[in-house]
This record gives sequence, structure tokens and C-alpha cells, in this order.
Amino acid sequence: MDHISKYLTKEIKLSSYDDKLFKSDLMFDDHMLIWFISGETKIIQADATYYFKAGDIFLIPRNQLATIVNYPKNGQPHKTVVMHLAAERLKRFYEKIEVKKTITSEQKIFSFSNHPLLESCLTSLIPYFNLRGEFPESIASLKITEAITILREIDKTVDSVLANFDDPGKIDLIDFMQRNFMFNMPMEKLGYLTGRSLSTFNRDFRKSFNATPQKWLTEKRLELAYYQLAEKNKRPTDVYLEVGFEDLSHFSFAFKKKYGVAPTQLPA
Repeated sequence: MDHISKYLTKEIKLSSYDDKLFKSDLMFDDHMLIWFISGETKIIQADATYYFKAGDIFLIPRNQLATIVNYPKNGQPHKTVVMHLAAERLKRFYEKIEVKKTITSEQKIFSFSNHPLLESCLTSLIPYFNLRGEFPESIASLKITEAITILREIDKTVDSVLANFDDPGKIDLIDFMQRNFMFNMPMEKLGYLTGRSLSTFNRDFRKSFNATPQKWLTEKRLELAYYQLAEKNKRPTDVYLEVGFEDLSHFSFAFKKKYGVAPTQLPA
């Protein structure tokens, strides 16, 4: 994979993927504001699938599970400007602002496609990536503050996300896993998102599902794959990534072991 990242600071980068496809399962520690220069992205969450292309701008809140598939398009690489909105900087921003605290558990990606204010803010960063030497923190701070101010101006609900600094609380494990089993995450992160330590997560998981997490996850992913192949007539190459497998050959092996036939041999 030919991946290049140029960092102005640890919070602002220019990212480029030249390969055919790059897929990752992610949970960001920071809110991520992303502007597409070229290419396409498919983002799969438990309750929604999003498609973004050149010119689109979107905000992915922190602590959300997602499968992200990046594609080059029309001979152009998958290229984005990415701004991390870190908790420390947001806390300093909101110190002087009175915000009514609201609790939201909604998993939502904010879309600001081709918005002129945000596009102007993010476009202005491009020339800086060609500068030599260290990028001044004072300018980075101004650009990030500008982006946060614009976000608050164009979407009044964004404070409920950006001004919320709480860690996830303890939630229902069965419901969470049934909705999120297709995401490849370390068990520590799954525990964190459900408000549990790793040891408590493993203990509660065995009690709830009568199986180890890895065994249960594999079974659920194969069941979903079977449904997508047999009922939706999808191709194995279109299914294995979305259900949580990283490798097509591993998926085919596991599928045949469970169902007795290769995924390509299911009757239409």
C-alpha cells in the first residue's frame, strides 16, 4: 500500500492512498474533521452507511466504531485533509462558552458537503504542506479554532458532541455486541466502549453469550455473510470486508468449514 501522510502538526495532516482499496476498522480517540480532495470513501456503522466523494466535508465523532473503505477514483488517489479536534483543545475552546449540556448516544456522522466556509478554511491549509521547517503552533491553533467556530455556526447541535468530554458509561453488552460485531477492534476498546475493564468485559461476555468473544464474533460474521450471499446475491469479494474479515482466503476457509461449501458455491 502506497500511503503518504504529511503532518503540519499532530492535529493536521494531508493523507493520500494510491492503492486500489484500503480498509480499516477504526474508533477515533479524537473528533475527525475531513475534507475530500479526491477519491471516494465508504463508511459503515452499525445503523448507517455513508458515501463521500471529492468536495465532501464530514465530521466523525470520537468513540464511534466504523469500517472505513477508501478508494482512488478517476486515476486520482484517495486524498484528504484531516483535522483532529482533540479533547484538550476543545476544553480550552469551551472554557469561555456557556453550553447547555445534552446527552446523546446517537451514532451520527455530520456531513457538510461543499460548505463554502469550511471548504475555505480547509483549503487554506494546502499551501502550508509545502513549507519547510516546523509549522507554527500559533497558526495551527488559529485554523483549528476557526474550524470549530464554523462548525458551531452551521450546525447548532454540534456542541452536544464537541463539548461532551465524558467517557462511555456502562451499557447493555448484548445489545452493543449484536449491533457492532462486524467491527475488528481490540477487546480492550470494546470493553472501554461498553464501560468495562478488559477483565470485566470478558467475564460479562462469557456470562451473556456462553462463548469466548472471538468464537462468538466469528460465528456472527459468518451468519451475516451467508445471509448477504444467499439472500442478497452479493459476491464474496463485496461481503467479506463488510462482515468483519480482513482476508478473503481466511473468510473462504472459515465459511467452508462452517457451511460445507465455499462462498462462491452457494446456489443462486
